[in-house]
Amino acid sequence: MTESSTDRRKRLAELTGDIDSAGSKNDLIEAIDAALGVSAPEGDPTTLEMLGKRYKDQADDATKLSERVAKVAAQGIPDVWVGDTSVLAADAVNAAARAAAEMSEAFTGGGKALLTFSDQLQAAQKKDGDGRAKLSEARGMLGGKDGFFDDLHEDDEEESLRLKARSLASVGVKLRHDAAVTADDAARDAARDLNKWAAEARTGKMDTDELTAVDRLMLADTSNIDGDPEYNEILSANDLERSGQAMEKLSPADRARMEKLLHDAKTPQEKAYLMKALASGYSVDEVETFGGKIHGKDPKWLQEHLAPVTTGNDPSQTGQENQDFDGKLWDQDGETCVPSSTVTARAIVDPVYALELTGGPDGTDDDPEHFRKRLTDEQLRLHEQGDGDNSGWWWDEHPSGMDKDGQEEISNKNLSPHTGDSYEQQSMDGADDRRNVLPDIEKSVAEGKPVPINIERYDEDGNRHGHSMMIIGQEGDKLQIYNPWGTTTWVTEDQFISGDLSAAADDRYSAAHKGNVDTVYIQQG
Repeated sequence: MTESSTDRRKRLAELTGDIDSAGSKNDLIEAIDAALGVSAPEGDPTTLEMLGKRYKDQADDATKLSERVAKVAAQGIPDVWVGDTSVLAADAVNAAARAAAEMSEAFTGGGKALLTFSDQLQAAQKKDGDGRAKLSEARGMLGGKDGFFDDLHEDDEEESLRLKARSLASVGVKLRHDAAVTADDAARDAARDLNKWAAEARTGKMDTDELTAVDRLMLADTSNIDGDPEYNEILSANDLERSGQAMEKLSPADRARMEKLLHDAKTPQEKAYLMKALASGYSVDEVETFGGKIHGKDPKWLQEHLAPVTTGNDPSQTGQENQDFDGKLWDQDGETCVPSSTVTARAIVDPVYALELTGGPDGTDDDPEHFRKRLTDEQLRLHEQGDGDNSGWWWDEHPSGMDKDGQEEISNKNLSPHTGDSYEQQSMDGADDRRNVLPDIEKSVAEGKPVPINIERYDEDGNRHGHSMMIIGQEGDKLQIYNPWGTTTWVTEDQFISGDLSAAADDRYSAAHKGNVDTVYIQQG
């Protein structure tokens, strides 16, 4: 079985301690042999460098294309309609310019990730080779293992030789461990960045011939109007892929109806939400009903009613950001953090469901108190669906938490139908586990699939307290966390790996208070 980069890192850390503490020749020989048996960092830096440079050349071509398209856009284009769904030509050209710029950025980012990985891998392999040489030299100093009686006594000369060999082996294994850390971090950073840039290649995700290239381009380019457009795109990479697949499967009659809905939409945002509903798994009949509720609504209304989370803070900003509907937070009712985070996550990926919560059955009930009542009722419904615990007397019973199996069940029942993936819980026993699972988390959220996580703490009496949150975004080395207390926060990878998400919660869940990330729910395609 091939060792992962995280396995090598962990194993060499253990062997560093074994070599440093080896009190006999035979113990030292066994530890050195084990350290030599750990595989070297894998990969070909030359191939990675070649690919990185190729991406850079393609980025230069994309930049030139973007500049040419931008010049066309700046010259003024007649107000003519193009595409199957009536897109203004000027809007299409502007979108093409942005898409070309994004393509250039993706190629540049991907190339940089590969070149950086190449440099770091080459350095790691050099350091690993140096460490292996020192371990081999130390092993050669020791000769063969002592027999049983020889191992019972060590004279001064033998002790001196063992200590010299141990000192040399200690340097060698530390070099190998440092190399494993460098290679592991570099591989994870490259995977994160490449997944991110792959998800950013948005237009190509909608693989269908049932819409023109212009229509696909505009849908991929559309964002909500508040917040930075990059962080508030309506259709995620997963939405674009699933909506394209759904269009391909429609009957000719249903496809014509869907195209008419898109053609009649008043704004790009309205079109995007219609496609998001299709991507969420709804039939054309259901999308048509939903379309009747949102038809003609301005982009501000659409964002308020269909987007539970608006990202105003970019990843460089710290602090929590409130998420509300007309002053009422998207937060939990009592001890319902698991169902509450699941409700909001579903509303993020399912606009039909979001409107049922914000606007009621017909989409017109904007009363914030009524929204709060519907949100609470839905949280309690999921609490029962997941067989959550309750406390209090029968006439005043209230939720008091949900176990991990219940959380997995409600995730699969309420999120999976709208993302296309199932969820499987994965316990986190320490920093290595959290580090190892990060690429899977970041790939999921880059595609637009929320990832449930649990954190825990222990009070002064040793009692465990848990809290559930949701990872909903990723940018660089930052993760965006939705806390069902009604807030979102950007946290660093290092904070996640250390298990300290107090920035997204509060000081009760800090490392100082034995706070910890103990479970994530990974999506299985």
